[in-house]
Amino acid sequence: MRFPRLLLCLGVWALCGSAKPTERKERVLREAPLSTREHDDAQSFDYDHDAFLGADEAKSFDQLTPEESKERLGKIVGKIDEDGDGFVTVEELKAWIKFAQKRWIYEDVERQWKGHDLNEDGLVSWEEYKNATYGYIL
Repeated sequence: MRFPRLLLCLGVWALCGSAKPTERKERVLREAPLSTREHDDAQSFDYDHDAFLGADEAKSFDQLTPEESKERLGKIVGKIDEDGDGFVTVEELKAWIKFAQKRWIYEDVERQWKGHDLNEDGLVSWEEYKNATYGYIL
């Protein structure tokens, strides 16, 4: 009778000793960085162009000569410089990037809406949504 108790105690002790404490999990999900490489202005300008100009505008800039590109960027800088002092502050640049991102989002929403509004009445019914999203399967 004594041996099974000793065996039971050793088993419980082994389980408690090998148990892993629960990990504390973050409530906020953290996204991985976009890249682990150092940012090199001379090599990785595509990402900068997309953030600064928006994806569609960046594509059109890729087709321009360096002189045309500088001229168009000069016009854009005039729009970014909200206070007209001839300099672009960090706040003005952040506001411009947010504007470019929102513009792309609104254009994409408009494109998606047109794809779902099959009868072009300005409203998307449940039937139109199902047909545009899932096809005529349902």
